[in-house]
Amino acid sequence: MTDRRIDVRSPVPAYQQLADSLRQRIGAGEWPTGPLPSIEHLQGEYGIGRDTVMRAIKILADEGIVYTIPRRGTYVTRKDHE
Repeated sequence: MTDRRIDVRSPVPAYQQLADSLRQRIGAGEWPTGPLPSIEHLQGEYGIGRDTVMRAIKILADEGIVYTIPRRGTYVTRKDHE
């Protein structure tokens, strides 16, 4: 697992840094479709709290990049629907 720490000294909030990182990784094809890693996995990978991960995912959901199915996970929206 790659260590992807959030810069706590940055003026950009941690949740926004995470949303930007996930957006970039999705755009690069790391997760072309299907589920994102779990909230717990992202917490460990980025060294951040659960609320920060959930806020970043909400940003991506509001942008239409991902959608969440309760108790199932968060999934990348299919690009052919755009």
